[in-house]
Amino acid sequence: MIHVIAEITGNFKVIQGTLGCVASAISVGWVGVKAVESVGRNPGASGKILVQSIIGMALAEAISFYALFLGNY
Repeated sequence: MIHVIAEITGNFKVIQGTLGCVASAISVGWVGVKAVESVGRNPGASGKILVQSIIGMALAEAISFYALFLGNY
């Protein structure tokens, strides 16, 4: 299916970058939602949750950089 879409658009790398960025955006949103839920359940641990969620978001955003920059080679 992806190859058919790539033939229509003419470039598979564009689709690869797009899917990587969409997956990254979904995972960053998911980390944010779960961090808010965790702070709602245990407000005393908000500092630890914040640190872990920032690390998780940074790792999730690395996926989009890999998809955009390394996918072009």
